[in-house]
Amino acid sequence: MKSVGTYEAKTHLPRLLSQVEKGESITITKRGKPIAKLVPADAAEKKDVKQVIEEMLNYRDQHGPVLGDDLTIRKMIEEGRP
Repeated sequence: MKSVGTYEAKTHLPRLLSQVEKGESITITKRGKPIAKLVPADAAEKKDVKQVIEEMLNYRDQHGPVLGDDLTIRKMIEEGRP
């Protein structure tokens, strides 16, 4: 994967986009640290909606809707009721 600095990315964006269009991925760095990636649109990871929902439900089941040691959303709702 090619890496370029922010100044070069700004200055040569059309050339970089042409490279990405051909399938290359480019990392943009700022002071040597990666801050962004230019990747072909087809390469962007697309998750299946059903899979994402399943992952969220699994997380909820494992961790529960708990906000602290003994604090749950249900307790907070009931606390607010007169």
